[in-house]
Amino acid sequence: MGMSVKNKASLHNKIYRKIHHILFQKMKMKKWGNLFYRSWRHAFYLNGKLKSENDCKVDLSDIYLTQIPNEGAGIGHQISNYNSGLHYATFFGLKHAYVNFKNKDWDKFLGFGENEVTLDSLRKKGYKVRRLPYYGCEQEYNMIREIIRSYSGEKVVFLNELDQFYREQYGVCDHLKRKFNSAEARNKDEIIYDKEKINLAIHVRRGDIGSAASSSNSNISMRWLDNNYYENVLDNVINRIKEDEDFRDLCGKQNKDVDIYIFSQGNKEDFKSFDRFGNVHFCLDMEEKKSFLHMVRADILITSRSSFSYKPALISEGIKICPPGFWHDYPNDKKWIKADEKGQF
Repeated sequence: MGMSVKNKASLHNKIYRKIHHILFQKMKMKKWGNLFYRSWRHAFYLNGKLKSENDCKVDLSDIYLTQIPNEGAGIGHQISNYNSGLHYATFFGLKHAYVNFKNKDWDKFLGFGENEVTLDSLRKKGYKVRRLPYYGCEQEYNMIREIIRSYSGEKVVFLNELDQFYREQYGVCDHLKRKFNSAEARNKDEIIYDKEKINLAIHVRRGDIGSAASSSNSNISMRWLDNNYYENVLDNVINRIKEDEDFRDLCGKQNKDVDIYIFSQGNKEDFKSFDRFGNVHFCLDMEEKKSFLHMVRADILITSRSSFSYKPALISEGIKICPPGFWHDYPNDKKWIKADEKGQF
């Protein structure tokens, strides 16, 4: 039997990611590789250059931009990719084309693609698909603008390169909230929280980084926060709930009763020190989408150095208490509180 279309696409993506890793990580192609991009050659060497220079009127009405979620990464990382495509489409004055998440259950759960124009539909209509080089500074932004201008009047979908970075992801918060909260999947949500209490969710990243505190791999150790950090944050939060009326107003409840939900992986013995807080619910190895939903709906969310809790924080209307040293920024907002390395704020 021949390979299915779906498996062919998956194999193609795996091969692309492998080649990409060799070229960009090992050979540092980012410094010299623009020539390999058809879109760049079109703008600076082919007919597009003449169009960009001679056309006073630029028509971008049929030009889209998107970013394909990295299917080799976790869902938090993939949402980062989606956010990047969404942001840069607006940044460059283009329309956004939706690309489905590979996992259909996650795609339906998030609902980001409902009633959106998709990359697949544009392909079927004959749109050209062109990949863009990496960019990240004003000079490179201007390069991308020139590439886009060179396709003026054409039907094109631009693809951001694999994992094109976007630091200030809170810039798309309103869009994420609107799409997530209006998704059809919300009709089936089941929440275990007690509405009368302050529901405090904590994401303790463990499973994929193991005991990273002693790891020599900086890419792993940078993601680690030990239990003491979370306990210190909890001590601070509970004191604020008891003593600070404004803080309780901020989370929308004057009730001082708190239920604590720990979302992580492992055994209860790994979190025995949290027992002193009382009313602790261990949501260990809970199904991912259910964990994501409860972090979104928490009155207070304590995030980890993980995209898996940062993304619910972007959608949440509650208070978010976040660690330093994370690779995405936090907004200057009273509901976003940044703790220090020891969990103080």
